[in-house]
Amino acid sequence: MAKISGLGGRLYSGETSFNIIGNRKRWYSISALFLLISIAALTIQGLHLGLEFKGGASYTVSKPGITLEQGREAASKFDIPGEAIVQKIGNDKIRIQTGALTPAEATAAENVLTSTFDVQAESIDTQIVGPSWGKEITKKAIYGLIAFLLAVMLFLAMAFEPKMALAAIVAVVHDVLITVGIYAVVGFDVTPATVIGFLTILGYSLYDTVVVFDKVRENTKSVTANSKQTYSQAANLAVNQTLVRSANTSIIALLPVGSILFVGAGLLGAGTLKDLSLALFIGLAVGTYSSVFIAPPFLASLREKEPAMQALAKRVAARSGAPVPTESKPTDSTVARGPRNQPKRKGRK
Repeated sequence: MAKISGLGGRLYSGETSFNIIGNRKRWYSISALFLLISIAALTIQGLHLGLEFKGGASYTVSKPGITLEQGREAASKFDIPGEAIVQKIGNDKIRIQTGALTPAEATAAENVLTSTFDVQAESIDTQIVGPSWGKEITKKAIYGLIAFLLAVMLFLAMAFEPKMALAAIVAVVHDVLITVGIYAVVGFDVTPATVIGFLTILGYSLYDTVVVFDKVRENTKSVTANSKQTYSQAANLAVNQTLVRSANTSIIALLPVGSILFVGAGLLGAGTLKDLSLALFIGLAVGTYSSVFIAPPFLASLREKEPAMQALAKRVAARSGAPVPTESKPTDSTVARGPRNQPKRKGRK
């Protein structure tokens, strides 16, 4: 902890600095790779929508020593269209999911389970969702995500400058696409708990980005007046000053979520916990990455295109003796009018 505290102090004072803004192409390449994988997974495999969204029937049978093979054998006896999905939950539970069933088909399937596993009907957890109700839930989930993004854009536009708001929204879209893509890769079901997880990670990602941007705004408030740093240099210092805080906050948040994912879902077999915790775990990690390595560099790229920031970069380069950027080197016509080509005045004798 002492080493981390010492590193934080050196980062804050500028004694130690990671060139995060200057290496933006490297971070963009990493994100582009994950985005391509996510888009490919969504295009080829798609999302596995849960029962609540697509409709259907779910039967969960609890019995000591129950096996996956027994569940598949029981599902094969269902006189229903389509193929049933059989999953093992924990050590003593089997869940069988089917498509939409009529009341007669649902009753027949339940009778098959009671006779096959020799259990009472009351011990079978039955969930039947109609397709129309599933479509309504899907529509509400989409409306909720759109409303959330609109509210976030409005808040950021009011709290920060427009370009900061745009950079934050880019980071949020980046986080959602990668998280959804990983969901498609691993094949987890998308349930209402997953949507709740998505909304949670959006809020967390924005929280971390707002903390970084607040420090960027503080460091760049009078950057054009002192001519000591370019906008990218001042923004890079702000990112370094908040780096340890972002890392500590993320680690503390990931530890309990990781416990829920690997212990609650992996060992206890709680399906709802699995859906929620996976979205949270991926989203927290990706949100931390984007708030440091995507949003600030993207903001710096937008601001460095402004004429005032380009003029600042020239002044800083001239003051430090560094080479002037290519686009700001004087042209031939400017050199021709320079003092070198002026005729020398004769001194008085």
